[in-house]
Amino acid sequence: MLYRISYYNASVQALIEEWPAGISASYVRIVEQMVVSGPNLGLPYTRPFGDGLFEIRAKGAEGIGRAFFCSLVGRRVVILHGFIKKTQQTPQKELKLARKRLKEVLNG
Repeated sequence: MLYRISYYNASVQALIEEWPAGISASYVRIVEQMVVSGPNLGLPYTRPFGDGLFEIRAKGAEGIGRAFFCSLVGRRVVILHGFIKKTQQTPQKELKLARKRLKEVLNG
C-alpha cells in the first residue's frame, strides 16, 4: 500500500517547486521513494528531528534543500516547510516554524 504525500498549504508546495533544478530533482526522487517505501528512508535521504518531525535532505549542484515533514495515521506524509540551506546548521527560525506547523497538524 502506497503512502500519500500532501503539503501543509499551497505556499509550501509552491516554494519547494521553485527550488533550483538539481535540488528539485533530488527532492522528487526522495518523495517518490517515500510514496513506495514509507517515510523512514534514513540517511542520507531523511533524518529524524524528534517528536515526530523529520527532514528530507535534497542535494543538487546548486546547493542543499531541506523539507520538514511528519507522518500521520493512514499512511499520510505532510510536508510542513521547505527551505534552501545556506549554513552548516539548520537555522532555528526554520526549525521553529516546522515545529509550530507540526503541532497544528497533530492537534487539528
